[in-house]
Amino acid sequence: MTYNCIAVLGPTASGKTALACGVAFHLDGEVISADSRQVYKHLDLGTGKDLQEYVIDGKIIPHHLIDVAEPGDQFYLHQFIAELEKSYRDITARKKLPIICGGSGLYLDALHKDFSLTAIKENETLRATLKHLEKQELLKKLEGYPKELTQQVDRSSSKRLLRGIEIAEHLQNFPNKVQHVTPAYKPYYLGINTDAEERKKKITQRLKKRMEEGLVKEVNHLLTMGISHERLQHLGLEYKFVSLYLLHKITRVELFDQLQIAIFQFAKRQMTWFRKMEKEGIEIHWLEPGMPIEQLANSLRKEFSVD
Repeated sequence: MTYNCIAVLGPTASGKTALACGVAFHLDGEVISADSRQVYKHLDLGTGKDLQEYVIDGKIIPHHLIDVAEPGDQFYLHQFIAELEKSYRDITARKKLPIICGGSGLYLDALHKDFSLTAIKENETLRATLKHLEKQELLKKLEGYPKELTQQVDRSSSKRLLRGIEIAEHLQNFPNKVQHVTPAYKPYYLGINTDAEERKKKITQRLKKRMEEGLVKEVNHLLTMGISHERLQHLGLEYKFVSLYLLHKITRVELFDQLQIAIFQFAKRQMTWFRKMEKEGIEIHWLEPGMPIEQLANSLRKEFSVD
């Protein structure tokens, strides 16, 4: 297979950014973030942007899709797909190697799946009529549409059923308005894997460091900017639990303990997603812990014919 980019994936706190930047340094590449929260400005400690890792031996590693949206706005999957393509074309036009780095499952799936339907806009009028329905009622309504319009729908939650109905309604009314596109990316997937105990140890160490560096202060700053507690909790994990702490709903000790457990669970879900990708036919080259970056870069040169 001829590859045209590298995708670095792994659970949170596994060292993806350092690996991607190291590979970029040796192979004259540029990093595209595939993290659903690093797109937001001012969300730095909580999302682990680790911008200092984009400087190696005095050389700045160019990066894309970090700090491209305001924290109060919602950045949708179809926006990521459009920005990903734009960055990819820009990088390859300059004869550089795109290195996509992240752990957000849907963003990684955009490298090999057609997500054209995500560009369909929300139908506020339809949503208003559906928002009070129970999950079973939404499921029954969804099944009222032709199967070819609903086969892609995730039926695991009311939120996703509502979106599925919205898309089916659009496709039924405007059958020729959606252009399906097969992604042109052919990634060489590099996976970082650690056993569960090592993963938990790294998460705990990183969380302690973030708390010491001012995670609570960062969230307080977002509040002074006008970001609501509701929005913070929607952003999840660090922002959700610090918001609860600032609202005096949990103590400082509970903040750390509950957030730590939530991140453990999140990392486990990420690994489950990566295994699902493998079951779908994606070959992930899992790296041995501690593999020297230069050794890895030299092996990758053969795949990409980099001099």
